[in-house]
Amino acid sequence: MNKNLTSISLKDYAEESYLNYSMYVILDRALPHIGDGMKPVQRRILYAMSELGLNAGSKYKKSARTVGDVIGKFHPHGDSAAYEAMVLMAQNFSFRYPLVDGQGNWGTQDDPKSFAAMRYTESKLTGFADLLLSELKLGTVDWQPNFDGSLLEPTILSAKIPSILLNGTTGIAVGMATDIPSHNIKEVLDASIYVLENPKATTKDLLNFIKGPDFSNSSPIIASSDELIEMYETGKGGFKIRASWVQEGNDIIVNALPHQASGSKILEQIADQMQKKKLPMVVDLRDEGDHKEPIRLVISLKSNRINASEVMNHLYATTDLQKNYRSNMNLISLKGSPRVFALKDLITEWLKFRQQTVLRKLEHRLDQVDDRIHVLEGLLLVYVDLDKVIKIIRNSDEPKRELMKTFKISEIQTNAILEIRLRQLAKLEQIKLVEEKSSLKKERDELEKIIKSKSRLKTYIKKELKEIKENFGDDRNSPIEDSSDAKAFSEEEMVTSEAVTIIISKAGWIRSAKGHDVNAGSLAFRGDDKLQHYAKGRNNQTAVFFDSGGKTFSLQAHSLPSARGMGEPLTGRVVAESGVTFEGVAIGTEESKILISNSAGFGFISYLSNAISNQKKGKQFMKTPEGSSVISPVAINKNHKFVAATFSSQDSKGKVSNKMLIFPINELPILPKGKGNKLISISTKAFKEKSEFMMDVCCLAEDSKLHIHHDGKTGGKTWTIKELEEYISSRAKRGRVLPAGYNGIIKLEEIEKSKDSAPQ
Repeated sequence: MNKNLTSISLKDYAEESYLNYSMYVILDRALPHIGDGMKPVQRRILYAMSELGLNAGSKYKKSARTVGDVIGKFHPHGDSAAYEAMVLMAQNFSFRYPLVDGQGNWGTQDDPKSFAAMRYTESKLTGFADLLLSELKLGTVDWQPNFDGSLLEPTILSAKIPSILLNGTTGIAVGMATDIPSHNIKEVLDASIYVLENPKATTKDLLNFIKGPDFSNSSPIIASSDELIEMYETGKGGFKIRASWVQEGNDIIVNALPHQASGSKILEQIADQMQKKKLPMVVDLRDEGDHKEPIRLVISLKSNRINASEVMNHLYATTDLQKNYRSNMNLISLKGSPRVFALKDLITEWLKFRQQTVLRKLEHRLDQVDDRIHVLEGLLLVYVDLDKVIKIIRNSDEPKRELMKTFKISEIQTNAILEIRLRQLAKLEQIKLVEEKSSLKKERDELEKIIKSKSRLKTYIKKELKEIKENFGDDRNSPIEDSSDAKAFSEEEMVTSEAVTIIISKAGWIRSAKGHDVNAGSLAFRGDDKLQHYAKGRNNQTAVFFDSGGKTFSLQAHSLPSARGMGEPLTGRVVAESGVTFEGVAIGTEESKILISNSAGFGFISYLSNAISNQKKGKQFMKTPEGSSVISPVAINKNHKFVAATFSSQDSKGKVSNKMLIFPINELPILPKGKGNKLISISTKAFKEKSEFMMDVCCLAEDSKLHIHHDGKTGGKTWTIKELEEYISSRAKRGRVLPAGYNGIIKLEEIEKSKDSAPQ
């Protein structure tokens, strides 16, 4: 075995290799540095462009030239990855403050990756990028060899602004990620100045300046003050962004989308809902965006009666017109390790970096000033004894050594003297050198004062930040809103409100007919089946069906089969007990009132909402005495003043007489459910013996008429309230016998004042 080889366990090797890989991804690829807010590839692109002279005032150059320099000199990775990173810095919908000024097709918000190939596009740096690069060669940063050791590159850029807060970033490393939203430069610089002046500032203090994230368009940001405080105090949190829109006639115009949301994808999401008939109020979709107005999505509504805000609230909840974003301020700190920063800590750390950078710049400048003063002092010696200097230079074999010995000057000063041209020996040049020395001494004194004083250093940085704010500051784009009303439509809300008549047959078959002018009795039924009951309402309401045992079952009216056919059995939709029959149906709003009763003579008034059941097996709504059956429910309106009830009575000799009682409706209680009160006096014994039972009930208004159906020769007659005065009494009385001929089963029907003729 080779003695130069060492043996380690697979476990140790895997752990070490994965750790090395993790740290590489974290430090050299995915996470930005707090100082300049750049990832390594971004930093190298900007530096390569500055080295190519592509500043804001220069001409554009092919992007391929920049990418070639980036991957050839500093970043030995794929050209497509480098170019894509460059494109991102040029897109004004991706970066709040773009760093690259692109010419050509650099993609759109709808499709950020639709940019042209790098051989077609041209680019240069923006003026904003100069804030990161202008001090690079002023001794402000450390330099390191590039990947092959042939060149030096900066380890970090000398950013004059907290770039990471201004443009934000996203990145996925190993075991961690970063998501930092962009912010407004005015707000961030104001907060930075405040922290510089007040090191003990709190997050709440900073939120007086930084209102929240700020993106490149006017889409509102949805975040409460508590959510913002939590996000900025912990460094982690979330917020929403929703589209901005206006209404033009029947059209909703969406003119700003959430950050990095795709308009075409949103239109697909809305179109999918339209195809599934979940948006019946929307009739058309269009994308009218162009170069002048990139975002203009048109959503056409069916009519001007539709509430556009409610439609948008539904779309916010079901499409990318409103998106959730998270914030995770994970950065490489000044110590070189990843850390999640709170807002105040982030600004404080960046100010520390900026102070170090400015200090290095000032010290670098001080060294330059000292060196220049040293040279000037040597040059001015020439003018003190010019003839002697000339004589030494002309006659000495080693003038350099002779000058240093004679005038006691340094080698640097001697070299400067030997490089003087004859025309610089004029008196005017001497005056210039004296003035320059005096100016440099003043500058040196000022630099030393700033370097030695922390307060002066802070003042220097504060002045610098204010100048940047004056030159680059802009107004906030994204308004902050406390909450969102986003709520998806329920199934009922998505149905257009149309008049319908719900019909149930004696065999329990159900269907829905459009309109209220339907003659339910004239519809065709299966075999010997016939009409049992019907109710009028709207197709976006809930229909409640009543069985003979007092149970209720609820179905959405719009889900019922059409009356064009025979319908379908109700038992296919609900789970009913064996032996029961379906006696009636009611429909209306939750505030609608109904009168429910049974053949034992009991009944009560209730709100329809009390009868609605969400279970297929129904809900026990009315407690019915043994042997009794529920009578079809009666819808009550505000004009109803009386209740009419009929019952059949058989005496000991077997003679049958039909009686009727009318009493004020306010004598009946409003109950949520139960047995109810007696409407008409029927003894328990007589009911059990089946000698007495209630046949029907009806509600009447003061100006309505009552049509009494019977099995006699005439079939029935319509009566006015005045003609029925002898039947009016109190609840739970026995009523009066109906006239001769009113035989068999009696049915009651209200004829409203607007209707003149008796029903067929």
